[in-house]
Amino acid sequence: MKLFSFFLHSSVLVLALSVSTKADENISKTLIVDQSGHGDFTSIQSAIDSIPSNNNVWILVRVKAGIYNEMVNISRDKPKIHLQGESRQSTIIQFGAGGDSIKSSTFSSNAEDFVATDITFKNTHNLEPEKPLTWASTALINADKASFYGCGFVSVQDTLTDSQGRHYFENCYIEGVVDFIWGNGRSIYQGCMINVTTSSGRLAGYITAQARDSAADNTGFVFKDSLIFGTGSAYLGRAYKAYARVVFFRTKMSDSIVPEGWSAWNYVGKESTIVFAEVECVGAGADQSKRVAWEKNLSPKDLNYLLNLNTFINEEGWIQRQPMVTMVL
Repeated sequence: MKLFSFFLHSSVLVLALSVSTKADENISKTLIVDQSGHGDFTSIQSAIDSIPSNNNVWILVRVKAGIYNEMVNISRDKPKIHLQGESRQSTIIQFGAGGDSIKSSTFSSNAEDFVATDITFKNTHNLEPEKPLTWASTALINADKASFYGCGFVSVQDTLTDSQGRHYFENCYIEGVVDFIWGNGRSIYQGCMINVTTSSGRLAGYITAQARDSAADNTGFVFKDSLIFGTGSAYLGRAYKAYARVVFFRTKMSDSIVPEGWSAWNYVGKESTIVFAEVECVGAGADQSKRVAWEKNLSPKDLNYLLNLNTFINEEGWIQRQPMVTMVL
């Protein structure tokens, strides 16, 4: 993660420090998951199941290093869970379900106020060469106020289902080919690594498929100070709904990005409502000379609203009230 420390700016560091000072007072109980049997539970789901419904205090579920072959579901009645691994390289939750973009998710979070740190979520279905490419989500984020720090998301198609609610991703790694960050969340991705991988028989994939469906909808994906690289080619995004909104800001893009940059998909001829924009991006893939003509130039007011953590997703300061995250710089 040190590779990306230069992307972090003073405003982000101040936020991180303000969160860390509240760590001990926020966590009321810690559950240890250890496959070797030296903890409270040997599976993550059993630890989640032990938490009372409608819990109103923060519970830390600390997961020891290992590969946990299980599907994990946090139901809507279990808020305030902090899921913490030892590192995204050493703590992995994986499963191999496919064929349904929602039901196949290795990890599903349906409760408000959730934090994950230093853990990787993986769907192995499309990683097995004998299986045909299909929907195989690794994480479904389906509730408000969720944050992820130093986490990994690995699959091929529909990797990260950023479904609904306000979400914050910092220093995360996201890998895939087709629509691998998709949904109708209102989310900021800060200092994240986006790896476009190669899929047999596909000329180009799509990083995002955002699903904003009206001008009044306040959702969208904002990528700040991030990095796009990979072995495959991809569009920055395609419009999953008519008012899709995606912004890349100060992001370094490799030549994995196709010259056109964006696709209207099923909304050809209706591009006026699609909000796809790039601002101050660099790298071989950031050349805008051959971009689609309908890519948007945002006004300073609109851009400031989307880029500001507090105006776009953190209006009442929910991020600062969540438990501590350990910054990896």
